Amino acid sequence: MKFQKYKKDSSYSYTLGAFPTIELIKFKKDQVINIYFHSSFSNEEIRKTIFDLLKNNEDKIILNDDKIFSKLSDKENVYVIGIFNKYDMELDYSSHHVLLDNPSNTGNLGTIIRSCLGFNIKNIAIIKPSVDIFDIKTIRASMGSIFSVNITLFNSLEEYKNKFSNHKIYSFMLQTNNLLQDFEFDKNTCSTLAFGNEAHGLDQKYLKEIPIKIKHSTNIDSLNITNAATIAFYEFNKQVGNK
Repeated sequence: MKFQKYKKDSSYSYTLGAFPTIELIKFKKDQVINIYFHSSFSNEEIRKTIFDLLKNNEDKIILNDDKIFSKLSDKENVYVIGIFNKYDMELDYSSHHVLLDNPSNTGNLGTIIRSCLGFNIKNIAIIKPSVDIFDIKTIRASMGSIFSVNITLFNSLEEYKNKFSNHKIYSFMLQTNNLLQDFEFDKNTCSTLAFGNEAHGLDQKYLKEIPIKIKHSTNIDSLNITNAATIAFYEFNKQVGNK
């Protein structure tokens, strides 16, 4: 099979670098198509780790095929590439969720995915339109965390709410007097922490949910979405823990 530079309509995507490739194999081994090593790769510990993880599937490992590195990667310091089939995911009905409405930056999306996993939130709902969750920039920014979480796309907030009516939605936005620093989350229900587009935030309809504002100094207009999300995850995890 001939692989080309990533396109959104491709049936496959890939990891660039050893660490996200190891995460891919650990958590989505069945989706792995091939693992490539550059001829200059010399870390025998990582090489052994990958071979051990793919025990009985060593035929998927291809050594010293340097042409694919120049074809797929613009970065000169990439020595391991993993290629995998895209796959569908389902959110856990009985777990807490994060909801991202119209995320438009692959780097931010990947960083939020990584922060979610860091606070043990493994279910992410995305309201379209959205950047591509399998874009290599998203995968790179998540440092492979994407392979440990469930992500499902929805056409609208209403579609999400109809499917997860058991979830209480907390919408992080500026148009409220409910401050995160003084807020108490409901520990007896499944929760969804909702965040908006990097430029425009959440639509006014989210005020009908439970809006929360992160208090900060007047020296800035707002927090970067990745910083706001991480602060919210920390406070939520401190109060509620996770399930």
